[in-house]
Amino acid sequence: MTTTLLIIAATCVVSFLGFSNAQLIDKLIFWPPAVKRGQYYRFLSHALIHADGAHLLFNMITLYFFGRALEGFYEQVLGPFGFALFYAGGVVVSMLPSYVANRDNPAYRSLGASGGVSAVLFAFILLSPWSRIYVWFLPMPAILYAVAYVAYSIYMERHGRDNINHSAHLWGGAYGVVFTLLAEPRVLPAFLQQLASPRF
Repeated sequence: MTTTLLIIAATCVVSFLGFSNAQLIDKLIFWPPAVKRGQYYRFLSHALIHADGAHLLFNMITLYFFGRALEGFYEQVLGPFGFALFYAGGVVVSMLPSYVANRDNPAYRSLGASGGVSAVLFAFILLSPWSRIYVWFLPMPAILYAVAYVAYSIYMERHGRDNINHSAHLWGGAYGVVFTLLAEPRVLPAFLQQLASPRF
């Protein structure tokens, strides 16, 4: 079984258990007061639980398609656990700005794998910017989707009231790009070369 499928399996099992177990959610959700008390595991554990089935399904479908495409790259660059380390890093880093902004806010809570999934998605776009991505069944070049995704997330982070952590999406995506470039600097000239040769 691939690393991507193992992550998906673990996330689905824990998320399904959490749907009917409020105590489990309370133990795993990202909650700044608990983190300040030393429960740093919540930087990772919040990615194992989701608000509902639709939230879980969207994240896991995205992770399935783009994670499988990236596994070989990270295993070649970082070794057999490369993709797992990359994904875990995305989950943690994507939550750091939210923690800094809400460290004294006991009402703040966040859950879901979106930060790590955004890291995977944007790393894929960096490696293959003109690949076709389907958004609500409509085909779109990956790089154009990235621009729209960032613009939407910035707007919603500033003006939205939908209880979605758009900050985690943005920082997860930024982490995916920066980490990939640091892990393999040759990706940047390859990306620029591809960008100069559009294909639809």
